Amino acid sequence: MVQRRIPLAVYQPARAGVQTFATLAAFEAAARGVIISVFPVLLYRTFGDAQTVSEIYLAAGLCSLMVALFTPWLAARLPRRYLYSISALTMISSNLSMVLSDGATAPYALIGNAVSLVIMTVCFNAYVMDYIERTSLGRNETARLLYSGAAWAIGPYLGVWLMDIWPNGPFVLAMLFCCGLLSFFWYLRLGDGKVIMRAHSKPANPLAYLGRFFAQPLLLAGWVFACIRSVGWQVYIVYLPIFAVEAGLGDHLGGMMLSASNALLFLSPLMLRFLVSRSVRLSIRIGFGGAGLMFLLAAALAVAQISGSAYLAAACLFFGTLFLVLLDIAGGLPFLMSVKPSERTEMAAVYSTFRDVSAVLTPASARIILVFGPVAAVFAACSVGLIACWAVAGLLHPRLGRKRRAA
Repeated sequence: MVQRRIPLAVYQPARAGVQTFATLAAFEAAARGVIISVFPVLLYRTFGDAQTVSEIYLAAGLCSLMVALFTPWLAARLPRRYLYSISALTMISSNLSMVLSDGATAPYALIGNAVSLVIMTVCFNAYVMDYIERTSLGRNETARLLYSGAAWAIGPYLGVWLMDIWPNGPFVLAMLFCCGLLSFFWYLRLGDGKVIMRAHSKPANPLAYLGRFFAQPLLLAGWVFACIRSVGWQVYIVYLPIFAVEAGLGDHLGGMMLSASNALLFLSPLMLRFLVSRSVRLSIRIGFGGAGLMFLLAAALAVAQISGSAYLAAACLFFGTLFLVLLDIAGGLPFLMSVKPSERTEMAAVYSTFRDVSAVLTPASARIILVFGPVAAVFAACSVGLIACWAVAGLLHPRLGRKRRAA
């Protein structure tokens, strides 16, 4: 009896499912989580003012945005598995530069991490849309957040705590998690995904698919929701630590509160149950409305001249992230549920730009706002965007994301 081996090139792994991608996301979360609160504090210590920190984050956002727009062009010329691997190696190199230079390359390391993340996100979303059924996307998002919960809950505070004990510690840990991510990815043998192309189609210009994107309202709405949600997280991650230092609350408070906020990810199964029993539209409206009100209240308390108002402002921002976690589950579903199979790679690239546009929009707006007002004004401006999305979400179909009844 002759046994035949299945060539690796055509092997499609049966283990590519919800748990697979949740585990992959957990490695990424661990690599990012341990340094995410370190960079704002380290940059503020180095340069001494929030405006310069905003400019550095703006540069990182612009670089990652340009890379995001041209990732489909790269994907057409480089196999997806290699593109994903290059992004992981770039993240490792960026963190290695921090170790070798004792933190002197912080702005460049921040840019390197941002660029690697956007490529990784494009590839990850394309793999998810290849292997996860449309009706399971909500369950996949919940599993992703749940598996990443421990990394996001422990990593931010661990990073700022290690920063004062062992300055290179957060970056060494990030490199180890990146190595684990790369090893697990190649163990899965996901290959280059399931390729679905139009007959006789020509390779598109990297910007040509933007017209098709803007012509589809659900795609545009899903992207806007993801972008403003990301702005909320950016403000919380970058400007809460700066506010805490300026208000005399300590430079560890930002990392501690980000860890506490990320621990809310463990509530994601309950939030998914609420989403399924109600609707995507209601969940999105509750998320944006609640977050907007909390950020607005935080801004008011931050400028109030009463005892303990700074702590109350920080507490309001924390409760605002409870609603941002709900948006992490529901906010991107309008986009993911309406993507055509033939446009997965292109639209995954468009969708991933929400992170980069928010990474540009947040520091650019904050840089202007900080010329005229305190950090609290950044919280107020963020609340305006969140509340605007609450209003737009009312235009979504009330049964979006619910299974159709059998005829």
